[in-house]
Amino acid sequence: MEKAILVGLDTGDDVNFVESMEELKNLTLACDVEVLDQMVQKADSPTSRFYIGSGKIKELKDLITTIDANLVIFDNELSPSHIRNIEEALECKVIDRTILILDIFARRAKTKVAMLQVELAQSVYMLPRVVGLYKSLSRQKSGTGSKGPGEQQLELDRRILRDRITKLKHDLEDIVDIRRTQREKRKKSEIKTVALSGYTNSGKSTLMNSLLTYSIVNQEKYVFEKDMLFATLDTQTRNITLENNHSFLITDTVGFISKLPHNLIEAFKSTLEEIKEASLILHVIDVSNPYYLDQINVVEEVLKDIGIENIPLIYVFNKIDLLTDIPLTNHHPYVFISATEKTNLNALVEMIDQELNKTNHLVKMLLPYDKGQIYSFLKETANIIETEYVEDGITLQIEVSDVIYNKYKEYIL
Repeated sequence: MEKAILVGLDTGDDVNFVESMEELKNLTLACDVEVLDQMVQKADSPTSRFYIGSGKIKELKDLITTIDANLVIFDNELSPSHIRNIEEALECKVIDRTILILDIFARRAKTKVAMLQVELAQSVYMLPRVVGLYKSLSRQKSGTGSKGPGEQQLELDRRILRDRITKLKHDLEDIVDIRRTQREKRKKSEIKTVALSGYTNSGKSTLMNSLLTYSIVNQEKYVFEKDMLFATLDTQTRNITLENNHSFLITDTVGFISKLPHNLIEAFKSTLEEIKEASLILHVIDVSNPYYLDQINVVEEVLKDIGIENIPLIYVFNKIDLLTDIPLTNHHPYVFISATEKTNLNALVEMIDQELNKTNHLVKMLLPYDKGQIYSFLKETANIIETEYVEDGITLQIEVSDVIYNKYKEYIL
């Protein structure tokens, strides 16, 4: 196991510095790296040579020798020259928060789409750093920061790396076109979609699985869930049909994190487009986390950056089973739940149902007896509240969408 020392520079500008260092520790542990110690320097700004002061570099080198560490991880993104200079001074492998997050994504990626997205982000990150990293003392070795294309790409020159980036973008564009076509088909068929969004490890996949139990069909298609950072990267979509025949697609998307590398956001835009096209967003929040308000801001900033606006949103405060008291909130509309214990999920399902179907029509219809195929269709797709067999046909008290309303308006009384 690699043994790391975490390093942070506190310039006083980041009010969440302590939280960021704690998160860096969790990210490191997620890469199966042991955290031996951490070092923090307070300064007005980074230095041009080592990012931190030369005195701190000497302290860091002594600490590496004393506790036998073999990896140093900085909380901020380092320039190629910073990495080169620090590694030469410390005689130890140095990576930054960005490489760490990219490495986690590379480990978690399972499908072709996720692998392409992660490799693109890694390649874009490595492009300006190739020359500096050629001289690294340990960059050719295995370990954290060299998973995925990292080790392979360092053997290539800039031209080949640029060609690879172009190829990856082209492959992803083909997938984007396919997904775009699928979304257009959903729009035409008036299929409503719900997107799960939120900070990493807020319980999105657990919530998705819990909501699937409310569906009267396809209840067995559960998604992977685990208490870990970025447990799932691949977009998972499932159909949920409620007892009132209202149905919608629910999509689990990649989680966000503070200081999320811009390259990663760019690479995962095809995945994040699922959120942009949603009828409703569920912003899932781990309310048991002491920094949950900061996490809400991070998610909202990312959603804003990718151009998501004017989409209805419900704040879903999750993990109340880990709390003794429910906090007050200024975020509306909201619901407090426990996805694990299925606490208050009925209220959430009702909120989703009301939002998605608020434009439905409650009407009375008379179907002649020779229109049995229409009646069968309505039984499968609409919410029939009351049925009565009369002399002229079947009278229905029914809730229908705009599409069904316009299609069968001749039978509306």
